[in-house]
Amino acid sequence: MMRPGARQYVVTRPLYSEDSFAEEHEKVYRQRKTMLDHLKLYFTFDVKRVKHAALSLLPVIGWLRIYRIKEWLLPDVVSGVSTGLVAVLQGMAYGLLASLPPWYGLFSAFFPVVIYFFMGTSRHISVGPFPVLCLMIGSVVTRLIPDEGPPVNITGLEGLSVDDQRVLVASSVTFLVGIMQLGMGLLQVGFVVMYLSDTLVSGFTTAAAIHILVSQLKFVLGLQVSGFSGPLSLIYTLEVIFNKITSTNVCDLVIALIIMAMVFIVKELNDKFKSKLPVPIPIEAIMTVIACGVSYGFDFENKFGIDVVGHIPQGYESPVAPNLQIFQETAMEAFPMAIVGFAVAFSVAKVYSVKHDYTIDGNQELIAFGVSNMFGATFKSFAASTALSRSAVQESTGGKTQVAGLISAIIVMIVTLAIGFLLAPLPKSVLGAVVIVNLKGMLMQFRDIPYLWRRDKPDCVVWLCTCTASILLGLDLGLAVGLGVELISVVLRVQFPRCSVLANIMGTDIYKDRKDYFSIFEPEGVKIFRIPSPIFFANIDFFKNKLVEALGFNPLQILKKRNKALRRIKKLLKNGDLQWTSMGFLNTTCGSIGDSEDQDNMEELDQPIDFKDLPAQIDWNRDLPANIFVPKVEVHSLILDFAAVSFLDISALKGLKTMLKELIRIDIEVYIVACDPYILEKLHDCCFFDEEVQPSMFFLTLHDAMLNILDKHSEQTEKNPDHGKIITTVTVHNSLKIREKDVCDPVFQLLFL
Repeated sequence: MMRPGARQYVVTRPLYSEDSFAEEHEKVYRQRKTMLDHLKLYFTFDVKRVKHAALSLLPVIGWLRIYRIKEWLLPDVVSGVSTGLVAVLQGMAYGLLASLPPWYGLFSAFFPVVIYFFMGTSRHISVGPFPVLCLMIGSVVTRLIPDEGPPVNITGLEGLSVDDQRVLVASSVTFLVGIMQLGMGLLQVGFVVMYLSDTLVSGFTTAAAIHILVSQLKFVLGLQVSGFSGPLSLIYTLEVIFNKITSTNVCDLVIALIIMAMVFIVKELNDKFKSKLPVPIPIEAIMTVIACGVSYGFDFENKFGIDVVGHIPQGYESPVAPNLQIFQETAMEAFPMAIVGFAVAFSVAKVYSVKHDYTIDGNQELIAFGVSNMFGATFKSFAASTALSRSAVQESTGGKTQVAGLISAIIVMIVTLAIGFLLAPLPKSVLGAVVIVNLKGMLMQFRDIPYLWRRDKPDCVVWLCTCTASILLGLDLGLAVGLGVELISVVLRVQFPRCSVLANIMGTDIYKDRKDYFSIFEPEGVKIFRIPSPIFFANIDFFKNKLVEALGFNPLQILKKRNKALRRIKKLLKNGDLQWTSMGFLNTTCGSIGDSEDQDNMEELDQPIDFKDLPAQIDWNRDLPANIFVPKVEVHSLILDFAAVSFLDISALKGLKTMLKELIRIDIEVYIVACDPYILEKLHDCCFFDEEVQPSMFFLTLHDAMLNILDKHSEQTEKNPDHGKIITTVTVHNSLKIREKDVCDPVFQLLFL
């Protein structure tokens, strides 16, 4: 019965151990599939599985069937045109990041988009060049084909110009990235991206933004700076720039500053008035057109010596095969590119899928990007992912599906085939300025540092280490360092968890950390120890030490002292120095009994205490005869709360069993509560139980174990005036879903009888 104005429940039920609960309640039998069963299912083909496979590999079939032409087509067209204009400019700008001629960025904004239209599961991301990936490709390109000095000795590069050599390197690396992504997708290992936390990605992309910013300074300042790769490449690049700073082309600098100021201001206005604007103002495209016109009209290239895009070939080039020797040279660098490209795209896709209420498939995304990159690399494009700003344009302008992406690809194709020549007088400083302005979002991630430091210092350390390592060592090594620091932080958190001693909240069946509350009750002689993490080989010793700290004594040392004392008492009885009477032990010698040390069989002191050949058992908490001293143990019961223990490995099983035996051998009753059924099953399978460690020590809940202890030690409990503070009755009145048809009473019994 519910009390007015109160939320209470009352339950009356028997006290349950795991064994008694299993006897009273029959479990549902579930047959678990073996590895062979999974393999048979995987290789079983029928019409339904073929249809499902087709829909999985070509998600376009699924969403085209529900495409609402009247409602979605116009927004997709508007979004596609807007995104296409941004993609043209960003494609050319990011082509410079990859150390390639700008127009190859247009290829990357076209070919991967077409493939992703058919195979991608996200409806809103804009596929194409991503600045971080472009920079990583550029570092590989400049390493193999440096600005100064001979290229690396690779078969197939003979007779090619520097630009053609670089294009071949970039396309071969892209093809290898695609193979890796496709392989991971087919092997269903899309979960690997989960190891890249938001904190790590934030630190990594912030460092990448700094690399990108520095790489664009040479275009903004109009300087000729050779590319560097490897550790400290950023420092070397800045050194060269500062040495040549007096040679800055003032015209390039002024153009870049004007472009950056205008683009930044209009972008801020777009964000501020995005609810009122039908589409964002395409300021990059507008400023590009103006810059082209002014550059052509005033002949900036010849009058001021600025570097322009130059001739842009019309049409697409013939497909090429990747160079296998380049695969060997770049395999270690291609893998982080595959991971980063997928991780960023999947993160953005996940945000939009949640916002618009549809699902995406990580493994299918890997397959889609893998095929997109392999197909694009064949036509000399470089690795594609998604640019955050471009995806934001596609979504904010009303894009509903990847039809918008396909239309943006058509815009890029029109520029490539027909009007690309109009961009020939475009200053490269304009492209550099556009890239720098679009770094705002990534650079603003520095604001995360104070927040992370206040909320989660280990995460802040991961951010700082990833960012610092990526800046100094390069993006590939920096990512590896960041991943290593992140995994170490996870291991340390699990290896050194915050164990706690619990106490009962008076008048309830709730148990909380004794340090956090005032109104608590701890029955005399009872300790409740909570383990908040899995127990495995790395933290079993830490767990033991924390338990010893909570108990206030080392059970193994107590056991050895008791066995040593027992051995001495037996020796004294045998020699006649001690005699048992009804009043206890009695010294039969006139003098004091010396303290002799018996060094024989010291290794047997950790064995169970044997009272054989003694007239009575010894009460270790009383004074012992013959000046024998053994520390008294006030604890008679220990409850281990396993509610947060998700698994145990073999090393932990052995350590746990040894510890339990030590406790049992010094007469401490051990109870393990809230143990996961699969852990309990594993304990049975591993022959964990024996004559000392028995299944009866496992109880269903912490309160069940506590009530059992109070019942078992009722004489001591009744003497304690605080006994009534432990609640023994809980009643629930509520509607509950019952499996059995014949059970209809929603009131359950839980009484301590």
